[in-house]
Amino acid sequence: PQEFITSAGNRVGTWLSSRGHLGTNVFDKEWDLLILLDTCRVDALRAIAPEYDFLGDVGAITSCGGSSAEWITATFQRRSPDELRDTAYLSCNGYAQFVLEAQGGVRDYKASAPANYFFDWGDWEFPHESELGLVEHVWQYEPTGDDDAYGHPGAYTGPRFVTDRGISVGREHDFDRMILHYSQPHRPYAARALAEDRPLYDYENEPFEALRSGVDRETVLGAYLDDLRYVLDDVELLLDNIDAEQVAISADHGEAFGEWGVYEHPIGSLLPQVRRVPWVETVANDHGGYEPTVTPDDAGDPDVDEQLQALGYK
Repeated sequence: PQEFITSAGNRVGTWLSSRGHLGTNVFDKEWDLLILLDTCRVDALRAIAPEYDFLGDVGAITSCGGSSAEWITATFQRRSPDELRDTAYLSCNGYAQFVLEAQGGVRDYKASAPANYFFDWGDWEFPHESELGLVEHVWQYEPTGDDDAYGHPGAYTGPRFVTDRGISVGREHDFDRMILHYSQPHRPYAARALAEDRPLYDYENEPFEALRSGVDRETVLGAYLDDLRYVLDDVELLLDNIDAEQVAISADHGEAFGEWGVYEHPIGSLLPQVRRVPWVETVANDHGGYEPTVTPDDAGDPDVDEQLQALGYK
């Protein structure tokens, strides 16, 4: 019965999303800088908000997607050419390349996805990244493999890459709007392993498999919250080194940790833990105390399939 309920909910959610009937398109809200924390839950951000002065009151909106690919497509489709030209999108999420560069190439990938991903792309019009003012796939700037500087699994990109590029683009360009799409707190939860200079534990690398096998939920959620702190520490650095009168902090979607038998973030999901995302409004002022070191010159030739695999999508 639970599998049937989940599958039916995904189908209904997908149908509503794909036709623009569900969720808030962030372009319809006021902001100069939008910071996306991938998989960030409303309750998680509220739990640690007192630790960060820039968070204040944590509100919520309904996302227009239950997954990153769904959010990217629903957000950028049907926007005016002027809106797109005046927007910079810097993303650590590999689906940005699938959707915005391949213009729906993700459709073929999802055709072979597990049965719980019911996504009818229908007649969606996929925008191309050339229509935006600037698109950077920031994960391409990180070395991969055992010898990379951060010592974590290949294709898992730390927040500093997004922070550095956001600061540089903010100082060098004058886009009306900029979106910075961080990977964290999306699994794997690497913050503790990085701090302790060790490999990831199984529950950090495969948290949902761990939950299904009986690992204590609080253990997994604790690792998730530490990954959220990991990215918020970088957001704090960003806000002190970029000028933006209207900053919004949100997420493309949330995350399910077993509520109603659901784990992760199925496409089309109507589950509140997946569909409701934070909305925080704050400001940013560039005090010039930090100089970024990451540049597009660092780009190598990483593989988007490896990047998505590291995030648990394949």
